[in-house]
Amino acid sequence: MKVAVLGAAGGIGQALALLLKTQLPAGSSLSLYDIAPVTPGVAVDLSHIPTAVKVEGFSGEDATPALHGADVVLISAGVARKPGMDRADLFNVNAGIVRNLIEQVASTAPKALIGVITNPVNTTVAIAAEVLKKAGVYDKDRLFGVSTLDVIRANTFVAELKGKSPTDIEVPVVGGHSGVTILPLLSQVKGVSFSEQEVADLTKRIQNAGTEVVEAKAGGGSATLSMGQAAARFGLSLIRALQGEANVVECAYVEGDGEYARFFSQPLLLGKNGIAERRPLGPLSTFEQQALDGMLETLKKDIAQGEAFVK
Repeated sequence: MKVAVLGAAGGIGQALALLLKTQLPAGSSLSLYDIAPVTPGVAVDLSHIPTAVKVEGFSGEDATPALHGADVVLISAGVARKPGMDRADLFNVNAGIVRNLIEQVASTAPKALIGVITNPVNTTVAIAAEVLKKAGVYDKDRLFGVSTLDVIRANTFVAELKGKSPTDIEVPVVGGHSGVTILPLLSQVKGVSFSEQEVADLTKRIQNAGTEVVEAKAGGGSATLSMGQAAARFGLSLIRALQGEANVVECAYVEGDGEYARFFSQPLLLGKNGIAERRPLGPLSTFEQQALDGMLETLKKDIAQGEAFVK
């Protein structure tokens, strides 16, 4: 299996590459690309770790040498959020970066499973879809917005609150990947119950967790290590499914049947061709239904912005 990381010299990219080097199946190859000239050095650094995963690094304007033969492409390239910035500010820089990279993926690795990490994910995934469509290679079962960070944060916060092991908690998180569009389905967490106040407080904390990190880093960055871990978890799940493992389920932001919005994060059964099955949200509490209804206008605006950027 070959995994390409685009944006591999950044904070998320380096953390992701380290985790993939230590966790990919033996015999896999890891291809690192970033515009920054340090990238081949990142690959050399990682190559000293004793695992049976081959690492190569590429830099410059052209990402295509890194993409040849890639089964999975994970895109973390772009600028990070700083204090006072919202995701609309990110859009102005990151939209062009994602468009450029996806054009290169379309021409070089059109059958790869693509995971978009670059924020604002609600919008950049729509950009990616439209670019792939223009190139005539769009397959909605192969394009994912990586929203796993919302899931692992929800798992952590619930475990902390309830005195459980985080490995025993799995919170489905649906909707989008910013602010009010993030909806943890706390009513579906097995073996745990919450008061109405706990649900309201937890939901708000999960929605604002990115800002929590940005403020705690005091201008020094955004969530890179936890995002690297989340992206590695999702990327490794894609690999496991590609290799034929059964019952690999992750929430991700994908194009579905349009019941809520064109793109929507929901539980997915992964398979050898990407998405094997889009699973329903299941029963929602009154709080969750209201939150879902309340987010859709914001989510649809984010998506429309991405579509318009390419057209």
